[in-house]
Amino acid sequence: MIDTPPSTLAAVPADGDADLPWLRAVAHRVQDSPGVFLAWLEEILGDEEAVRAAAKRSYWHPNGFAKMVLHTSPDFRIRLHVWPESTEPSRGESNPHSHRWEFASTIVAGEGLHMVEFHETADGGKPYDRYRYGADPANPAALLADGEARLEVEKTPHVRLGDVYSCDTAVVHTVRPIAAGLTATVVIQGPHRTSTTVVYCEPGESDDQPNGELTETDFRVLVGAVADAVASCR
Repeated sequence: MIDTPPSTLAAVPADGDADLPWLRAVAHRVQDSPGVFLAWLEEILGDEEAVRAAAKRSYWHPNGFAKMVLHTSPDFRIRLHVWPESTEPSRGESNPHSHRWEFASTIVAGEGLHMVEFHETADGGKPYDRYRYGADPANPAALLADGEARLEVEKTPHVRLGDVYSCDTAVVHTVRPIAAGLTATVVIQGPHRTSTTVVYCEPGESDDQPNGELTETDFRVLVGAVADAVASCR
């Protein structure tokens, strides 16, 4: 399959468990072998079926950036998140949230990403409405209200071009680009470790933020721009 990454980047883990150390190792290989990663992107773009399949499983986030799934298997996924060039930095993923899976990511285009990591606190912090994602068996994509919480900033890592950032299911964070130019990160996603995840919204903010359709043309334009950026850095 064209969308299967080269084995030099992401050979299936020997024990079958795509754990966090393995995910980090793959992210480092993407950085250490930009030519291999670039060739894979170009191979995908050159195959209409691969583009069609990838576009169908990808989408636009409500805050204006693209989440594209380049590869999916029972063991792991490789995603490409792209913030197109704009007049000012994107809001990114502005609602604090956790993930049901572990991941490692690396910046392949742009200046990088600004992360803020949070923890719940009884005193101080900032008030939020808490929701659970994946808690409704009839509608796994729904957000179910789960009371109120106060969040306090724990740390604010900046992830620059060439850096690797990793995250387990306990981390609650926000993500936004540092600059307004094209920004792209490769996300190596492991299997689900938990059945639900948490999302926090500011009081009064609607939790109804549907994703947008990402077309095949969108996919070609965005992946092509990332390929050009990777090629220019070699």
